[in-house]
Amino acid sequence: MKSAVIVFPGSNCDRDIAVALREVSGSAPAMVWHRETELPADLDLVAVPGGFSYGDYLRCGAIAARSPVVAAVHAAAARGVPVIGICNGFQILTETGLLPGALMRNTGLDFVCRDAALTVANTDTRFTRGYAADEAITIPVAHHDGNYVADADTLDRLEGEGRVAFRYAEPVNGSARDIAGIVSEGGNVLGMMPHPERRIEAAHGGTDGRRLFEGLLAAVA
Repeated sequence: MKSAVIVFPGSNCDRDIAVALREVSGSAPAMVWHRETELPADLDLVAVPGGFSYGDYLRCGAIAARSPVVAAVHAAAARGVPVIGICNGFQILTETGLLPGALMRNTGLDFVCRDAALTVANTDTRFTRGYAADEAITIPVAHHDGNYVADADTLDRLEGEGRVAFRYAEPVNGSARDIAGIVSEGGNVLGMMPHPERRIEAAHGGTDGRRLFEGLLAAVA
């Protein structure tokens, strides 16, 4: 699998996702600095990692969404290339318009860092094919602005179109309808707040996150 990881000032999970992709696919991803205007050719995946791009100034992901590389990410997504945004990457994808809604402060106004129990809400996406329907999995979260919000019409559309990929099985941050991850209308863009790249081997406490990348690898093979 040929992949690329976008690196912004303040990214701190870019190496984590790079290690996960290398471990699962056997190929190291290209690390693409945010000032670049092009992505490598023939990509199978673009990853927008977690962290605190630009120190979360102004609004989480808002400044990163104006980086030169974003136009290339948009173009890749429009061609059907899978794009995954994790944590701050999810925030960036909403700020760029690749995904609807927004990520707001957690309802308790606290930074949440712990394992989160999730339910796989839809296995009919290229990101979730490695899971069983309604499967209970555990993935770590680490965020202060992980509260997914959208207007009622958008939430109803996401539900009706089967675009909710993951839900929290227990309250974590106040997210509307306990949404932990959604996919785009075309199904090739995934935004999720939990960190699957931190749960890819037994030493991490489990492999529930690894199966996301293995399913994606099988989908693009």
